[in-house]
Amino acid sequence: MKEEIKLIEKNNTWELVHPKNKDIIGVKWIYKIKLNSDGSLNKCKARLVAKGYTQQAGIDYNETYAPVARLDTIRTVVALVAQKNWKISQ
Repeated sequence: MKEEIKLIEKNNTWELVHPKNKDIIGVKWIYKIKLNSDGSLNKCKARLVAKGYTQQAGIDYNETYAPVARLDTIRTVVALVAQKNWKISQ
């Protein structure tokens, strides 16, 4: 957990603000154990996530948005990558 907090602070992942007349979303730690192929411990990971499921529509927010790339944009990028012989990853 300490390493995760250090990385969050180092990368300026968030900015501490004091909201006026707003409810604060809680957070939760998620833990995961990564194992080697032989079953031995590789590393333990910790992730800090916001509990967005506690928000109520119309009270905490009015609309939602999920950015989605258009299919023709994805095809164009993949074609450009192939043409330029670039590496691509998801």
